Amino acid sequence: MKKIILSGLVGALLLTGCTNRVTDFTIISTKNVDLSAMSEYQKGDDRVRGEDSLFFLLMLPLGNRIDLKEAIDNGIENVPGAVALVDGVVYVRSWHIGLFGETAYVVEGTPLINPKYASIEGLPSKYIIAQWDDVKEKIVNKYVSEKEYLSAKSKYTKDLTSKSL
Repeated sequence: MKKIILSGLVGALLLTGCTNRVTDFTIISTKNVDLSAMSEYQKGDDRVRGEDSLFFLLMLPLGNRIDLKEAIDNGIENVPGAVALVDGVVYVRSWHIGLFGETAYVVEGTPLINPKYASIEGLPSKYIIAQWDDVKEKIVNKYVSEKEYLSAKSKYTKDLTSKSL
């Protein structure tokens, strides 16, 4: 009987995890939000979630660090045209199984959408190739067809692969 209780306690210690609410927010963003155009923005229908996490092995991080900005960005970027999240919450989640675990920032909220950025309608194409122009000394964006884009992508990938070998 003592072995069963001891095994249960050891198991409970090895399988720990928790989620802590850090804050609630009315509006949060890491993007440049034009406040003068706020009346044009629309609230999304569904809540979105963004997170940034870091795994640990033997108490050592397997990466750089977790970043709340990345979690917010990931949430906003889930919805085309979103510039912020509203009516949401920020959590810190962590769990551990023995010597392995994870810690993460989790952001949940309703996206605030700028309709001007929400669709690609009106653009010449949804495919863009950016190239350096030596004469103008700047990056030039060119709208291309899907076929041109895939061809350039294939060539670029082959060039990278041959250079790394």
